[in-house]
Amino acid sequence: MIWLSKRRYILFMLIPTLIVYIGYIIMPILVSFYYSLTEYTGIGAARFIGLDNFSRLWQDTLFWISLKNTLIVLAVAILLLLPGAFLLALMLNVKIKGGNAIKALNFAPSIVAPILVGLIWVFILDPQIGLINVILAKLGLGHLAQSWIGGKSLTPYSIGIVFTWQMIGFLATIFLAGLKMIPRDVYESSSIDGAGRLQQMFRITIPMLNETVKINVVLIITGVFKIFETVLLLTNGGPNHLSEVMVTYMYNVIFTSGEYGYGMAIASVTFLMTLIFSLAYMSLSRKSIEE
Repeated sequence: MIWLSKRRYILFMLIPTLIVYIGYIIMPILVSFYYSLTEYTGIGAARFIGLDNFSRLWQDTLFWISLKNTLIVLAVAILLLLPGAFLLALMLNVKIKGGNAIKALNFAPSIVAPILVGLIWVFILDPQIGLINVILAKLGLGHLAQSWIGGKSLTPYSIGIVFTWQMIGFLATIFLAGLKMIPRDVYESSSIDGAGRLQQMFRITIPMLNETVKINVVLIITGVFKIFETVLLLTNGGPNHLSEVMVTYMYNVIFTSGEYGYGMAIASVTFLMTLIFSLAYMSLSRKSIEE
């Protein structure tokens, strides 16, 4: 097995994976960019129009609505999901009876298909039949009932909460793995020096989870920018496209309006924004560590 230590053999072993990656990841991205520069309906030949689709995006009110909604979902997810997953991981890291069963239940929402997640939350958030408004009415608090989905303002916040519910177990599992990798000797040494639990949290745990935090933030960013099935089930972008996110708007442009080229322009912008947000966060976090 000594041949595995030679670089040329390692590169040779990576060729099949590289071919699959190029074929299923890189090529579709390049094809999307190409069609974003064309006027194309999905049938017949594509007509090259340069950057006209991107100029149209700048003036498209519905695109800006979908972008705003996506950024609201991202903000809600960052504010709720990241600290929530961290705190959940801290609780799961405590050895208790039945801990493995609790960990399995905690991870369960992450393996539920997004379309089923949307269906479940419809029966919770729907203004007419949703569990929240029904309970409020039964308690005599009907005046607090809201249009949690399908309204003009609360839908993206509700989508952010649903996304948090779906992903919190997955990210908590990643945090838990990071916690397990921190040497116990470090905590024991700090205890001898008189450090309390709170000091250990901010001086040891959080700094040593820096790379784990990076991974989770990038997962949140990429996850939010590709939300589709959940929004489709909850509101289908309604009313009047006011609850669209970028991917659902792209879907409606392509498959409802038949504007394939314009839809690919939306897809290209979505990809670029995901990449920019992820790289910007990683760059800022690296600078903060160096300082």
